[in-house]
This record gives sequence, structure tokens and C-alpha cells, in this order.
Amino acid sequence: MGKLNGKKINTAVFISGRGSNLKSLVKNSKKKNSPVIIRLVISNNLKAKGLIYAKKLKIKTYVTDYKNVNISEKKLLEKLFKYKINLICLAGFMKILSGNFIKKFKKPILNIHPSLLPKYKGLSTHKKVINNKEKYSGSTVHLVSSKLDSGHIILQKKIKVSKFDNEKTLEKKILKIEHILYPKAIKKFLASL
Repeated sequence: MGKLNGKKINTAVFISGRGSNLKSLVKNSKKKNSPVIIRLVISNNLKAKGLIYAKKLKIKTYVTDYKNVNISEKKLLEKLFKYKINLICLAGFMKILSGNFIKKFKKPILNIHPSLLPKYKGLSTHKKVINNKEKYSGSTVHLVSSKLDSGHIILQKKIKVSKFDNEKTLEKKILKIEHILYPKAIKKFLASL
């Protein structure tokens, strides 16, 4: 079931902020039937709250400033290979991984995006949804390719946008569904390998 020889798959989670999806992924990884184990948390932000959470749980962390993309990505790859990482989950990581990085890693990279892709790629998705008076929004888990938010879609969850929603309320609603969607999508994806 997507486990490597019955062992859980070594996974790294990339974050930039509070790490709410990280928390949900870690909680889920502790379940008996989870196909993954979170071995490493990587951030481009030294002050990311998710790092504190990871350290409390004694999960290895690594921070790179991304001032020089080539140097940062080279160091990231070294860390990933050192910890035998076979899956990367991007969870609010605010940097774009280069095509070169994706090629060199050679293993699956998943991302969760707060819109119903292919609609509203990139940033400010909630603002765009509200401004365009969309009736629905949601979240998408997809494979990362070298084109922004364009990789193969694994799973999506749609929610209704209320006429009373604003960016903040919509963000909260979508975050709630993301915490359920991401672990489900990982399971589905790994089962399909």
C-alpha cells in the first residue's frame, strides 16, 4: 500500500509559517495505517512557528534563507539524501523549487494549494475568489512540476463560498478542509505507486 517494503516512507515537510498543515500531517503520520513518517521539516523562514512545533516533537529541522537559490537547493538536496527522504510535502512553503531541484530529487513532491486548480494559481487566491464572486472554492493536492501549480492533480475538495465570506473567513474554511484533504491525498497517491 505505497509503503516501501512495509516500512513507512521517510517524508520531509517544507513550511514557511505557522505550520498548521504540518501539524495535521504529523498527527496523521502517527496513526498505524499511515504510509509516511515525518523525518524532516524544512523552512525558508527562521521564525516559522512550525519549526517550534517540529522541535518539540524532536523532528529534525533545517532552515535555509534562499538568498542564493543554487546554494540553498544544493544544501537542501544534501539534507534530503542524508535523511533518506523519499517524499516531499510542501505545506505553505513560500518559495518555488527550481526545475533543476525537482530533477535532481527524482522522487515525488506534493503540494497543497488553496484553490480549485487550474483556477487561481500562485498567490492571493482567496482575494481573487472573493473579487470574482465565485460560488465555490476549495483546495487541491497536486504533484509538483516545473510549472507553477500545474502538476497532476491527486485530490480536490470543493466548498461553497458564502456571500458573507471575506478573505479571512474563506482562508479559515479552506484550511480546515486542507487538514483532512492532505493526508487523504498522500495515502491515495502512495497507494497508486
